[in-house]
Amino acid sequence: MGVAFKWRKSKGSKAERELISMFWKKGFAAMRAAGSGSTHHPSPDIVAGNGKYFFAIECKASHAQSKYLDKDEITQLDLFANSFGARPFLAIRFDNDNWYFMRLTDLKVTPRCYVVNFELAKKKGMSFEELIGEYKQERLKDEKSESKEEA
Repeated sequence: MGVAFKWRKSKGSKAERELISMFWKKGFAAMRAAGSGSTHHPSPDIVAGNGKYFFAIECKASHAQSKYLDKDEITQLDLFANSFGARPFLAIRFDNDNWYFMRLTDLKVTPRCYVVNFELAKKKGMSFEELIGEYKQERLKDEKSESKEEA
């Protein structure tokens, strides 16, 4: 195992532990799923719930401005969430910024993978408080949405 791989794995584990702590502080039970990404069965990085909301979360931390995600990884997250009765989200944090929680339908699809960049995360992602239902932020509508509503 190379040094770079160990550093990335350590950074990912630290990010997962940070999110778990955030959930517990808000009254949610949360845990890291052992072996996520290394089993033949769908397994998210984190499962969390409070009796009202249930989440299956794939967690990513990135120093780059874009993060590329294997299509199978996202498909497996969706499969687990649907089987478990949870809502699937990608949690992403770009260095020196907040967490953004992305609906899988908001990820950009390419021929070989999914991708999320900082701009897309800021535009479509939810804050942690929005995710857990503490408040709803009004989003700015783009011109296409406005013209459809006026028609």
